[in-house]
Amino acid sequence: MLIARHNAILEIARQTGRVSVDDLAKRFDVSPQTIRKDLNELCELRLLARTHGGALLSSGIENVGYEARRIISSKEKADIASKVADVIPDNASLFINIGTTTEAVAQALLQHRGLMAITNNINVASLMRGYSQIEVVVAGGVLRHADGGIVGEAAVDFMRQFKVDFAIVGASAIDPDGSLLDYDYREVRVTQTIMENARHVILVADSTKFERTAPVRVGHLSQVHTFVTDQCPSERIRQIANEKEVDLIETGEVDEN
Repeated sequence: MLIARHNAILEIARQTGRVSVDDLAKRFDVSPQTIRKDLNELCELRLLARTHGGALLSSGIENVGYEARRIISSKEKADIASKVADVIPDNASLFINIGTTTEAVAQALLQHRGLMAITNNINVASLMRGYSQIEVVVAGGVLRHADGGIVGEAAVDFMRQFKVDFAIVGASAIDPDGSLLDYDYREVRVTQTIMENARHVILVADSTKFERTAPVRVGHLSQVHTFVTDQCPSERIRQIANEKEVDLIETGEVDEN
């Protein structure tokens, strides 16, 4: 049976996507050991997923809310986006798909000139709309109210019309075997088409994606050319990147502990 504190912890996790032991201990005026016990019990019920120093809202078959995902690792996403902006030259054509990290990349590209940005992300289109030096092309299809993503077969057919210089793609989870995972098979079909029709695919994903899972396979790390993350904690992923000649770029400090 869930106690009142458990329900309060779950509500915080729903709002922010993740919780930390130290913050919860201060909030509820209890010891860190008590909070760890709470989190372990919630994880046993598969309501949360344990991480170092806290927990994430359990991924399962449903993603964390879009606004909560914006908050999770926001600094790391900004650093990733800045690095990608250094890679993308002026006068390039690119796909930008759905996601809060890809949205951060769009933000970092606003001072570029001569870009042609093709997107199925309404948030990206809205962000770039006011910059006359960027041509924004928006896919048609079904608008997903939860996050402003445009999905479905119409979006797939639309993306097939183009062959671009770069694709900026995200993933909801990265499996230890290198599989890139997501939640909505309709979104996955669009992402797969984006990857197939770009000369250079850039995967952007912060390190929390190694701690999560999702049910639909987008593709594999070997299908991307550059992977930008704040930190890669998986030696197996490093090995795959090395073997498949994927350029792995880390923007954060490596944790030696």
